[in-house]
Amino acid sequence: MVPKHEIVSREDKKQILEKFNVAKENLPKILASDPVAKKMNAKPGDVMRITRDSPTAGKAIYYRIVIE
Repeated sequence: MVPKHEIVSREDKKQILEKFNVAKENLPKILASDPVAKKMNAKPGDVMRITRDSPTAGKAIYYRIVIE
């Protein structure tokens, strides 16, 4: 039931921020204490890619920055 979560690499993080012309502080947040973030050992500052099923688009990709 939980969508696919993955921590993006530093290179991918830079490309994502440039592609969407956004500062990392402006990304939606996910807490480091979130069960999925804890399981993946995500640290504050990491960016997570979340891939969800979408009834209209098939797959939808979201990005979240890990915070304390």
